[in-house]
Amino acid sequence: MTQIFTIAIDGPAGAGKGTLARRLADHYRLNLLDTGLTYRAVAHALLQVGLPLDNVSAAETAARQVDLARLDRTVLSAHAVGEAASRVAVFPTVRRILVEKQRDFARTPPGAVLDGRDIGTVVCPDANIKLYVTASAEVRARRRLAEIESIGGTADFAEILADIQRRDERDMGRADSPLKPAADAHLLDTSEMAIEAAFLAAMTIIDDALAKRNKA
Repeated sequence: MTQIFTIAIDGPAGAGKGTLARRLADHYRLNLLDTGLTYRAVAHALLQVGLPLDNVSAAETAARQVDLARLDRTVLSAHAVGEAASRVAVFPTVRRILVEKQRDFARTPPGAVLDGRDIGTVVCPDANIKLYVTASAEVRARRRLAEIESIGGTADFAEILADIQRRDERDMGRADSPLKPAADAHLLDTSEMAIEAAFLAAMTIIDDALAKRNKA
C-alpha cells in the first residue's frame, strides 16, 4: 500500500472491535490505535494525583501530555480507569485535543486502523473503510463476565449489564461526538458471530475496497 489507507472501527464497549482492529492491523500491516486508551490515559492521570474527574482544566492538561507511543494497555485496561474515561470523554475541549493527536496518527504512512466511538464520524470522516461493530448489551455483559471468570475473578451479571447500559447511555447521549454509526459505515453485529467470522466479513469489505482503488 503506497497510499495512506485508513480503517475506522466504531462501536460500544465489549462488541469485539478492539480484537478485530488488532487482527486487521496485523493482516494489512497498518498502524494501530485504540483511541479509547487516549481517554483512559487522561482519566488515569487524574486518578493518579487524586484530582476530581470533573476538573476540566486538569483534564485538558493531561490530554495535551498524552503520548500515543507510550500508552500502557495493561495499566489503562483497569475497569475503574474505563469508568473514569467515559466521564472525562464528555468534555469537548479534551476531545478536540485528543482528536488532533489521533488524526496525526492516522496520517502517518502507510495508514492505520483506529478503533473507538467517533472515528468514522469525527476523527477520520474520510476513512477508506468504516466499520460499526456492535452486539446486544446482554451478549457484551456475558462476554465481560466470562473474561473476568477466565482470570479467576467473580462478578455479578446484573451489575455488569447495568454498567454496560450506563456506559452506552453516556457514550450515545453526550452532546459532543456521540457514539453512532457513520452514514456510510458497514454494520457488523457480532451478537451471534465469533471473532473469526467477524474478521473474515471485514476482510471481504476491505479487500473489495482495495481492489476498486487499485483499478482506479
